[in-house]
Amino acid sequence: MLKFFSIGIIVLWALLALTGSLLPLHPNEIELNKILAPPEPGAWLGYDDLGRPVLDRLIMGAQTSFLVALWVVSLSLVVGTMVGTFSAYTGGWVDHFIVRIIDILLAFPGILLAIALAGILGPGIDNVIIALSVVGWVGFARLSRAQVLSLKHREHVQAAVALGVGRFKIIRVHLIPLITAPLIVESTFAVAGVIISEAGLSYLGLGVQPPEASWGSMIRDGTRYMLVAPHMVIAPGLVLMMIVLSVNLMGDRARDWLDVRSR
Repeated sequence: MLKFFSIGIIVLWALLALTGSLLPLHPNEIELNKILAPPEPGAWLGYDDLGRPVLDRLIMGAQTSFLVALWVVSLSLVVGTMVGTFSAYTGGWVDHFIVRIIDILLAFPGILLAIALAGILGPGIDNVIIALSVVGWVGFARLSRAQVLSLKHREHVQAAVALGVGRFKIIRVHLIPLITAPLIVESTFAVAGVIISEAGLSYLGLGVQPPEASWGSMIRDGTRYMLVAPHMVIAPGLVLMMIVLSVNLMGDRARDWLDVRSR
């Protein structure tokens, strides 16, 4: 039951993110007579401090989180897998150099490094994607490197080397397919981390800028009115919690399903 609930939440999130622009929404429409108004018919989640419908802004915030998660995880997956796989298979000083870079980046807390990069680059969704991608590829590189180190001495890889197959073809044909499963699991957990990080950067004012909507900026705006309009914080907070929880549950299910020993 919990599995289907988490899948339903993720599917709904993706659908709203992809089709939100087609819906008759008015996320930036200001109604002065409804400032901080509680939920009512026609506005199920009430209005914010500028008289804008919270539900409409939640849906537009879903677009922001989905777009950032999609781009950051995709870029991190591709770059991290290429770097980690090449490093492990090549070995020698190349591997040592790349490992030192990974160790240096891992020495800093990821969110703090992302905040520093976003502060240097300036606010905006493009800079958020760049900052989180610079931080995110390290985990994929470390995972892919560990997997390739355990696979590159297998018989089928040594046979390909003996037959004169090129290095990049060996990586593409004989190694990448075998490390896909752990990378998929890592990607699901990375999505949850990116959603939280994007909300955190927007909360600090380093993410998307007004009037664009983000769950983090909605929570930030609502903290000033917790006593008179708690729905401004509760609504985006619950949505953020449900999305992250659902993605983590899906990651757990994917890990169990892809692990042959547990089936």
